[in-house]
Amino acid sequence: MTDAPLATPVALLVFNRPEATVRVFAAIRKERPSRLLVVADGPRPGRAGEAELCAEVRRIVSEVDWPCRVQHEFSEVNLGCRRRVATGIDWIFEQVEEAIILEDDCLPHPTFFRFCQELLDRYRDDPRVGMISGDNFQFGPTTTGDSYYFSRYFHIWGWATWRDRWQGSYDVALGKWPEVKEEPWFSGLLEDAGEIREWRKNFDLVQSGRLDTWDYQWVFANWLKRRLCVLPSVNLVSNVGFDACATHTKVAGALSNLRSQAMEFPLRHPREVLRNEDADARSRHRSSNLDKMKSLFGRLLARSYPGSDRR
Repeated sequence: MTDAPLATPVALLVFNRPEATVRVFAAIRKERPSRLLVVADGPRPGRAGEAELCAEVRRIVSEVDWPCRVQHEFSEVNLGCRRRVATGIDWIFEQVEEAIILEDDCLPHPTFFRFCQELLDRYRDDPRVGMISGDNFQFGPTTTGDSYYFSRYFHIWGWATWRDRWQGSYDVALGKWPEVKEEPWFSGLLEDAGEIREWRKNFDLVQSGRLDTWDYQWVFANWLKRRLCVLPSVNLVSNVGFDACATHTKVAGALSNLRSQAMEFPLRHPREVLRNEDADARSRHRSSNLDKMKSLFGRLLARSYPGSDRR
């Protein structure tokens, strides 16, 4: 945190979790962003007490007590994980050129904001970079002394990107998947046969509509464009959404409430925009051991949207 207000717009996705929302909103308040965009889904029909929970969440995020341009995109009906997040981020990038995006169960370290802001500026005009993440699942040091590395894995428990990366690339219907799934570039992207099978299965489920989510489509959009993700050398965001009410994250594990740490400044930048193959290989290996295997990036990569946890 610095004394100056955060210049980069911050977007917050919320649903029905007042306790988590209070914590994440307090972290945002400390940074005093000059622009705040809030996306909320509506309560599900027949869920006792959910309308009240959604109303309480909306009250919390309306308590902006610093100079700030605030915009709300509140749905009065329940759209579900897939439609609410996809349309919400569409709306965000209709309003702003770039944004730091948080969900109501993703608690950021104060240095997360400056990290994102500096790298949004640095890679704004570099189409090789798809997004900046606040997540590090290495459980140990990376192989360089840099402040971050480039990865093919796109973690969205606290992230940032630009309008031109999202618009024209993201397709919630995953319409291009059937025509490219057997092309050599896809198998060449993922060296491990089990990981290839896992991603094919998940993309098939999303494209057929059997998996109600938005996040695999974002991974696919970036892979199709051959983009890389910036991952920090230390973990900057703690997911506090693992609980018995969750759909995908019911059981606490290695990634639940993962401790966040301070990023040191000035940032130490990699010399080249190249994927850190060693770090990606370690992540793939650890995911195999930690989850008895369903690839960290097929199951844990982005199952944190609050609506998907409670639907």
